[in-house]
Amino acid sequence: MPLPPLTIYRHDRRKRALITLAGEIDLDTVPLVRASLERCLRDGIRTIDVDLTLVTFCDCSGLNAFLNAAQHITAAGGTLRLHHPPRTLVLMLDIAGCEFLLLGVPFGQLSPPPGYPLVTTAPAPPRSVPPVPVLSGGAV
Repeated sequence: MPLPPLTIYRHDRRKRALITLAGEIDLDTVPLVRASLERCLRDGIRTIDVDLTLVTFCDCSGLNAFLNAAQHITAAGGTLRLHHPPRTLVLMLDIAGCEFLLLGVPFGQLSPPPGYPLVTTAPAPPRSVPPVPVLSGGAV
């Protein structure tokens, strides 16, 4: 019997929940993610930690679901934090510049995933104006 594409485990402790996801998050499975996060909010949970260690893939529909949930949870006075996101999600968060919303790290401080080439931007060297040759005789 094949494994389901996404498995969701939830463990509550007072007003805090740990949701562990295992499998793939895509257009087919993202409704399960949304429903799980919405259920936490309806149940009075205001701090939600999502463990993504066992997620093998997450597309932009998953990113959208996490951002939407974070917006609703924040409006209710709570927080949503993602832990151990897969490489694809880390890259999307970095490109979108929204890692600080979901990972709790300062803007621009997300470390690249293992194996991802580190690109740094060094400050541009000061520009020096090249000397203009002085010509005598008025002819150029």
